[in-house]
Amino acid sequence: MQPLTLSWSDVWYLAPELTLTVFFLALAVLDLLLPARANRDAIGWLSLLGLLCAAGFVVWHLADLGSGASNETLLYGTYRVDDFGNLLKLVFLGASALIVLASLGTVRSEDIPIKGEFYYLVLPAVTGAMMMASSADLITLFVGLELLSITSYVLVAARKRSGLSSEAAFKYVVTGGTASAFILYGMSFLYGIAGSTNLAAISQAVGASLDAYRALIYVAFFLMIAGFAVKLALAPFHTWAADVYQGAPTPVTAFLAVVAKAATFAMLYRIFLNTAFFVVGDDAFVRSDLFLALSVIAAAAMIVGTAGALRQDNVKRLLALSGVANAGILLVPLALNVPSQLHASLFSEFIYYLLAYVFMNVGAFAVLTVVARDAGHSRLSAFAGLYHRAPWTAAGMTILLCSLAGLPVTGGFFGKLFILFGAVQTEAYWLAAILLGTTVVSYYVYFSFIRQMYMRGGNSDVPVRLPAPAGIVIWLSAAVSLGLGFAPKPVLDGIQQIFSLTTDFLVR
Repeated sequence: MQPLTLSWSDVWYLAPELTLTVFFLALAVLDLLLPARANRDAIGWLSLLGLLCAAGFVVWHLADLGSGASNETLLYGTYRVDDFGNLLKLVFLGASALIVLASLGTVRSEDIPIKGEFYYLVLPAVTGAMMMASSADLITLFVGLELLSITSYVLVAARKRSGLSSEAAFKYVVTGGTASAFILYGMSFLYGIAGSTNLAAISQAVGASLDAYRALIYVAFFLMIAGFAVKLALAPFHTWAADVYQGAPTPVTAFLAVVAKAATFAMLYRIFLNTAFFVVGDDAFVRSDLFLALSVIAAAAMIVGTAGALRQDNVKRLLALSGVANAGILLVPLALNVPSQLHASLFSEFIYYLLAYVFMNVGAFAVLTVVARDAGHSRLSAFAGLYHRAPWTAAGMTILLCSLAGLPVTGGFFGKLFILFGAVQTEAYWLAAILLGTTVVSYYVYFSFIRQMYMRGGNSDVPVRLPAPAGIVIWLSAAVSLGLGFAPKPVLDGIQQIFSLTTDFLVR
């Protein structure tokens, strides 16, 4: 094989990832040169600029593909520039930009002593997430996963003097490393069967080798399912999430809950719809078994996450278990692919609810950052009397809670409704019933915030100080959550118009 060379056109298609890399290196050097007592918020603003520049390149690539340009395959077929990856990259970059913006002027030194490092370490983490969305090869997928994971380990341990943060980082490293080992072990079996790490080659080889390697194929995919379930905090592999979310700084918790989870879903969808959905005819039961396992895990996550959140008083732990339930919901579109044909709107349903999930969670964590800073703790009682001390913040939080609960007319409501219709359409009635039942039960969880904000008196009548960046994030998140609810059809139609399952997703 000849040495790998990059042309200028390749560099152009890799511009989003290269932009983040350049900003990361420049900001790391800048942080070293700044005096120890210098304000590190400038690094935060520059990190935000890097994220927005990378998003601009992604939008440009989307426009090129929309004007008729073909998908690009780079680096010997290991990297793809298609609408599947571009849409998810915009989600990663947008969510990360909101998280960085919300932390500016809000996070104190005791919350994150290494504030400069926090801002620029987000950039390689997002780069890893973008690699997971665009890779068409097991090696580059795993490299992206580890780049995101290792950076996240450091971010979780950002509060160096906090025993809770150190404990959270240790648990996250152990569980994350174990999950990566399971995923890599499953990948190694697929490589042994196919003799290649390319997803297209694996799809062809596994389908042709089913009779000879049936047991090995089961082992490979179930190992990866277990690893992804740990990464996504899907029940029963979710027990680490509450401790890690509680111990990590709140902006890092938001990053784990939104960006890291969305990137892992991107990798899961890439692998399973390109390799597991390969068997037709008499051997279709193999595929059915794999997707049934995903359905069972999705159902367990919805039930366990919702039930666990009922008993929580710590808001971070509550949102962690809410994330378990929402991860189960996001898995449902993929798990529905048991029939002989792909459920055609699976990606539209997934990306729509992912958008709603991103904004309602980023906004909720931004409110939590402000309220916890004022109260000195992150228990539910910190929200007591919030309506009297910060009425507009309480109103924004109410909108976000209604979206989390899935109440009309919000993005969360229509996101769950579209996934529910997909389950009914594919005759997965038991999964639809669990989704509906856990949604109703979750009302009690989210209404506990409203009870505190409007029906309980706080310990102080002093108004809550709301920094401008955090206020922008809270109300932007609330506005988008309402916008997705008032105009769901244009958003869904726009996704379907941009995205094509056969050309933008399946690797051939």
